[in-house]
Amino acid sequence: MKTTIGQVKHYVDQEVTIGAWLANKRSSGKIAFLQLRDGSGFIQGVVVKEEVGEEVFQKAKGLTQETSLYVTGIVREDARSPFGYELTVTNVEVIHAATDYPITPKEHGTEFLMDNRHLWIRSKRQHAVLRIRHEIIRATYQFFHENGFVKVDPPILTGSAPEGTTELFHTKYFDEDAYLSQSGQLYMEAAAMALGKVFSFGPTFRAEKSKTRRHLIEFWMIEPEMSFTDHEENLRVQEQYVSYLVQSVLQNCALELKTLGRDTSKLECIQAPFPRITYDDAITFLHEKGFDDIQWGDDFGAPHETAIAEHYDKPVFITHYPASIKSFYMKPDPNRPEVVLCADLIAPEGYGEIIGGSQRIDDYELLKKRLDEHQLSEDAYKWYLELRQYGSVPHSGFGLGLERTVAWLSGVEHVRETIPFPRLLNRLYP
Repeated sequence: MKTTIGQVKHYVDQEVTIGAWLANKRSSGKIAFLQLRDGSGFIQGVVVKEEVGEEVFQKAKGLTQETSLYVTGIVREDARSPFGYELTVTNVEVIHAATDYPITPKEHGTEFLMDNRHLWIRSKRQHAVLRIRHEIIRATYQFFHENGFVKVDPPILTGSAPEGTTELFHTKYFDEDAYLSQSGQLYMEAAAMALGKVFSFGPTFRAEKSKTRRHLIEFWMIEPEMSFTDHEENLRVQEQYVSYLVQSVLQNCALELKTLGRDTSKLECIQAPFPRITYDDAITFLHEKGFDDIQWGDDFGAPHETAIAEHYDKPVFITHYPASIKSFYMKPDPNRPEVVLCADLIAPEGYGEIIGGSQRIDDYELLKKRLDEHQLSEDAYKWYLELRQYGSVPHSGFGLGLERTVAWLSGVEHVRETIPFPRLLNRLYP
């Protein structure tokens, strides 16, 4: 019976054949231990010389790291194994013998591993991170489907920018200027006027010359947009969604979290509702903590966000930022126009902002005024303004950064490990 490592639990005490790669091996006299992987998981294959004979045993002992092979054996339950099963090998068939595999079990530097990212993702740790990434994506589609959202795909090439053009990648679109999208939000607003509740999931690009552990040049965003939805309703959807993601990862990625050494007790308490503080209260809190450099009207940096997050054991919303430091489309608070109806969701444990969201301006004249104040072309945003001319409604939305969320739930330090092939300030290879 041909199967995968992930499915061997269905074949206990039966003989199966698995297509796999040799991750590592060790031998002790007349027994060889093969660490096998096939993409669905990792399992140990035990080769006993007396049971398989000299030819098969010598073949197994001679296998090199990352050699591809078909392994046949009996599935056994094994409480000592993190996976819970092992394979008593009866035969080995080499498909392709690998030689001089560059990533050995010894320690390697980060730059070397990044240069070999196409191979590094085969390792047990990277496998675990990318499986958690997959689970977050799977749970995202399920959450929005269950809550009546429609998936919409905004364009990647755009003629204008949702937040200005200072951090955009420019290209030529035949005879016109075009940019790689830094957000699908404006298009999602149009989609929400047609379909009610929508979400997108796609790549976004920021030409930001940042080298921090939280930044990538190319990253993936989940961007829901909701008609007839105010600021408070928007926050409730965000905390329900994030809670759903965390519980899905805890339930379906227990082995991966264990592989990464993640302290799951810090995730088990992540349930809605989340604490909320205003920007004003955050400024006061930071002053009390000795951050005298931050003044009202300044944006928060990583140290400020971390200090605030450390005060809570759940993600925390910081709401009502000054309009002067937020995007032109955010709706001012009717009771206090100098701040906007927005929130950033800050993850615990120093992982920073994972969501930015707001209620959008739904008044035509006010949006036109804000475009002028931000020196943005009215012609370029004509279609966006028209959304406020033909049946405008209160609407809100948010964007969740996938890689930062993966980093937080996985417990990894740098977002470069949370995407298969990271694009960093000085890295476009592989």
